[in-house]
Amino acid sequence: MLEKLHFYIDGQWVDPVEPRTLDVVNPATEEAYGRISLGSAADVDNAVAAAKRAFESFSQTSREERMELLQSILDEFAKRFDDVAEAIMDEMGAPWGLARDAQAASGTQHIKAALKTLESYEFEERIRTTNVVKEPIGVCGLITPWNWPINQIAVKVAPALAAGCTMVLKPSEVAPFDAIVFAEVLDAAGVPAGVFNLVNGDGPGVGTALSGHPDIAMVSFTGSTRAGVLVAQNAAPTVKRVAQELGGKSANIIVDDEMFEKGVTSGASDMFENTGQSCDAPSRMLVPRHRMDEAAAIAGKVAADTKVGHPRDEGVEMGPVVSAVQWQKIQDLIQAGIDEGATLVAGGTGRPEGLDKGYFVKPTVFAGVTNDMTIAREEIFGPVLSIIAYDDEDDAIHIANDTPYGLSGYVTCADLDAARRIASRMRTGMVHINGAWLEAAAPFGGYKQSGNGREWGHHGMSEFLEMKSIYGYEKRKK
Repeated sequence: MLEKLHFYIDGQWVDPVEPRTLDVVNPATEEAYGRISLGSAADVDNAVAAAKRAFESFSQTSREERMELLQSILDEFAKRFDDVAEAIMDEMGAPWGLARDAQAASGTQHIKAALKTLESYEFEERIRTTNVVKEPIGVCGLITPWNWPINQIAVKVAPALAAGCTMVLKPSEVAPFDAIVFAEVLDAAGVPAGVFNLVNGDGPGVGTALSGHPDIAMVSFTGSTRAGVLVAQNAAPTVKRVAQELGGKSANIIVDDEMFEKGVTSGASDMFENTGQSCDAPSRMLVPRHRMDEAAAIAGKVAADTKVGHPRDEGVEMGPVVSAVQWQKIQDLIQAGIDEGATLVAGGTGRPEGLDKGYFVKPTVFAGVTNDMTIAREEIFGPVLSIIAYDDEDDAIHIANDTPYGLSGYVTCADLDAARRIASRMRTGMVHINGAWLEAAAPFGGYKQSGNGREWGHHGMSEFLEMKSIYGYEKRKK
């Protein structure tokens, strides 16, 4: 049994104020393989106090000092790269290739991006005789999810450090061990005591205390829309800044042209990546009405060909979902799709054949879905694709935008001008044209109930900065 019962506070690994433990379950085996401590408001108080003390000096460090620190973190992260991937594979069930080449690699990507951003970031702007400066906002509370754990840790911690902030991190208690490795990385890299602090725990015990703490200046939260609302409500009495990356129900518009088959194939494949546990997953595939059967056949084949199994097994493309709770939620939603009249093309309820243990879900495709069905409205967070018919471009846009979410969107279209036109009409924070990848320097975030604020690149770093106008900075010219 792996035991990590200490918190990282003020540059030291310390015992929790009140001993309380949680078993961490491997979703592929349904067995506890590790144990962590669950923190309390008292632990948060200690961590915030350490971060507040450290802010006085760290906020005054130079650009060059912080660049040197980020480079040191990058070097130490490289040494522990496989340890991070191993932790992610065991705690959330990502197959080794995904855990290493996508999950762990995203940590490297975001540290590099923060370093690059800091190199050229403009912290001052002169407006006539006024100097407008951007200063670190203060002590930040960082609350991260389990589905892309190191990605979301690095994308918050690295720019916060680049900005000169200090912080307290609460990672998901479901996937905590990669965060502990990351804390060890920062310690080895020489991050000054109190600048970075880690307190494990659940939402009620640590998340609530962190988001409502009077000495926290800013909360950066990634998670469900439901939890995001609670964080915002809790932060409101102290009028702290809240940046949120929340849920999604992203539309994938496939245009009727020569790229149709490629678009359906890649769209289905992308849906099953990370076992469908991505906030920006293309979960609603929109296809011309007369090509519904064709799309269903293509997506159904992708589902049938997707190899599901233990993350450590050779050639496995899709592991389990993260927990029993998540597994049951997905089963209920698949059943809702069946009950509401959608056509089950592939998958369905229960575990895949040959997998009697573990939180494994069948790669599932529904055709003939209408946008008022539960599976088209709710974020499933599992490998379930809904294919919806549209009549023309206006109808496709209407369906795509008919959702409370607005995180991401996708367009497959041979005519780039037409693809751009469609993208411009989608009410989402991001749109991928013809399978284009994410860009680490471009802003990541959504419209509507998918959140507010942005992460990644200089836009993400700006979330950790306050603006100050210094009037009369220069003498007025006569």
